Amino acid sequence: MRTTGKFLILLALLGIAVGCGSTGGKGVANEKNEVVTFEEKVSYAFGRDMGAWLANQKVELDIDAFVQGVRDTLFASGKSLMTQDSIQAVMGEFRRQSQARMQAETESIAEKNRAAGEAFLKENGTKEGVVTTESGLQYQVITMGDGPKPEATDQVKVHYAGTLLDGTQFDSSYDRGQPASFGLNGVIRGWTEGVQLMPVGSKFKFWIPGDLAYGKRGSPGKIGPDEVLVFEVELLEILK
Repeated sequence: MRTTGKFLILLALLGIAVGCGSTGGKGVANEKNEVVTFEEKVSYAFGRDMGAWLANQKVELDIDAFVQGVRDTLFASGKSLMTQDSIQAVMGEFRRQSQARMQAETESIAEKNRAAGEAFLKENGTKEGVVTTESGLQYQVITMGDGPKPEATDQVKVHYAGTLLDGTQFDSSYDRGQPASFGLNGVIRGWTEGVQLMPVGSKFKFWIPGDLAYGKRGSPGKIGPDEVLVFEVELLEILK
């Protein structure tokens, strides 16, 4: 949903909670200490949900003006302190500023992740048994199998566990209790390259630089931008 649409829906929903109550200063008057009725609980739940969304957007609000907008929409029969054109213009500017802020924050995180990743990989590449390929992918053989090696166009069945450099696990087929099957040309570049090095029956450990993993986009909530990923992978089978 577009930010403007969600924002306006949030304003409308807030009307359930604020009703025709008055406000003062920077907070809503007659603040409740408990919610008892179903209507109060639903209203409070909407408020918490909206508050979490607004906090995540890092929106600085004048609460009086915010509630006035809700009341004018729901109870003032068309009254508005702003024209629709001016509302659209200010929300457009809000989106622009939000996107610029998020982009700057992402780039800052990516820069830190790149620096940390480069330092780690430089040291890790000196360890016994760690091989660094031309692309920058690093791997270590845990168990060497004697089966055939897959090609980039093959479908494979694997068991794997993926972690960040700090050991945080973000994915594991072991935990799911079921191997994963996929085409090697449909996964991150580090996997496409790395699994082709493995004979069936092998288990390798991979350190995948950010540019061979999820790059600047990362994986929200799990993997940051340009973050190095660590995988232990067992190649079980090349699928027909």
